[in-house]
Amino acid sequence: MTLQGDVLFYGDNTEFRNPFREGETIFGAAVRVAVSTDLNDRVRLALGAFGNLRFGGDDAFELVRPVVTLEIHGPHSSFRFGTLSGPHVAPPAGTAVRGPDRTGPHGLLPAIQRETLAFDRPYEAGLQWNFESSTLRHEAWLDWHKVNTPEHREAFDAGVSGEVHVPGPFAIPFQAHVVHHGGQLFASGPVADSLGLATGLIAGGKVGVLDRAAIEVYGLLSRFDPDRSAPGGSLDGTGFFGRLSGERSGWRGHVLFWRGCDFVKEEGDPNYQSIRLDGSRYRGTRDYSEAGLTRGFRPAEKVYLEASVRLHRIEDHYEYSYRIVAVAGVGWRLR
Repeated sequence: MTLQGDVLFYGDNTEFRNPFREGETIFGAAVRVAVSTDLNDRVRLALGAFGNLRFGGDDAFELVRPVVTLEIHGPHSSFRFGTLSGPHVAPPAGTAVRGPDRTGPHGLLPAIQRETLAFDRPYEAGLQWNFESSTLRHEAWLDWHKVNTPEHREAFDAGVSGEVHVPGPFAIPFQAHVVHHGGQLFASGPVADSLGLATGLIAGGKVGVLDRAAIEVYGLLSRFDPDRSAPGGSLDGTGFFGRLSGERSGWRGHVLFWRGCDFVKEEGDPNYQSIRLDGSRYRGTRDYSEAGLTRGFRPAEKVYLEASVRLHRIEDHYEYSYRIVAVAGVGWRLR
């Protein structure tokens, strides 16, 4: 039996002012404390509490929720029922730095799920299945947001993100994500769906003086249906996402490019969407690009800190943003 505490510190500032996305400052900490008990060598039960503190807010905690998790481990996989694991902030396996462009709740492409949801919605509950072998890695989840009431529809998002490793320095990534509003008990609002799919090719490894370099290309599809009862109201879109990154001695630089046509995805970064802030549709090909520099630090064994700065081109608007995030964990054996 152990007492485990984990804290996510986040500070994100976007100096945006364009037709697609306004600037915002998100500053706070998400705290998770739980007592976990190993029922045997494969099953673990965790009970505790979660709180999200927004610095400068009127309340001590903006959100307080229970932590209730049943976790079952296998040789290559783990299954969670209840409170899901935290956002993807620490670096992925095989890399020293994550980077702001990969700091979403589940590491999806920003066009499918925006990075700042890791700070706006750091608590998730539902189902989660992680699998990892020499040829396949994936994360699949169902995150329940709202139950169906007379005031609103039920809401949840579900998805899968992973890679198939092929011979050489290559991998085939795959991503799918859907946001659904529905429910049969109460017809309180339209039934709506928003779907995003992505796949492509990743080539990465040590190159010259770089500890790791990677080239990623993705093709994306989207389907946005804000009201199933309105015939002809859905919108299908396509997109191309390319990213080049390099790492050395705790530093990471990246550039990425996006072109999209009629691409609209709920929970996606508005900079990639074919819809403006006022709700009007952008008719034409959307262009977006960014360049960023990130420095990762490990001041202690269970502490990771990351600082980054980015330059953004949103159509004919040039803007910048910066971010600092940290994750820290501590544990005590009780029995």
